[in-house]
Amino acid sequence: METSSTAGRAAPDRLEHLERTEEFRGLRSSFRGFAFPVTAGFLLWYLLYVLLSNYAPDFMAARVYGHVNVALALGLLQFVSTFTIAAWYARYADRRLDPRAAAIREGHTTGARSAPRKATS
Repeated sequence: METSSTAGRAAPDRLEHLERTEEFRGLRSSFRGFAFPVTAGFLLWYLLYVLLSNYAPDFMAARVYGHVNVALALGLLQFVSTFTIAAWYARYADRRLDPRAAAIREGHTTGARSAPRKATS
């Protein structure tokens, strides 16, 4: 008879095995290869805005057009860059991550279903 401790251990064992597969490591690497550089770039862009606001107030106060100054223009570009990155990631995930994740999920789910179960008495 299978105890609750051995039944509870089966799922983590399968997940640990899945995490060690080449397909999963490749998927994780693809995600990190996109997410980490884009996140670092956005944080640098944001910190540049903060630093300019703090240390270059005359530059930030310079008028670009009418009553619009550099600070307002850069602040609005923060929003634009946020939505652009979100759309870029969605497209990247749809094309490169989601199909691979679906294939891994299907293989893992199929493998879990076809694995023989221990008989319980």
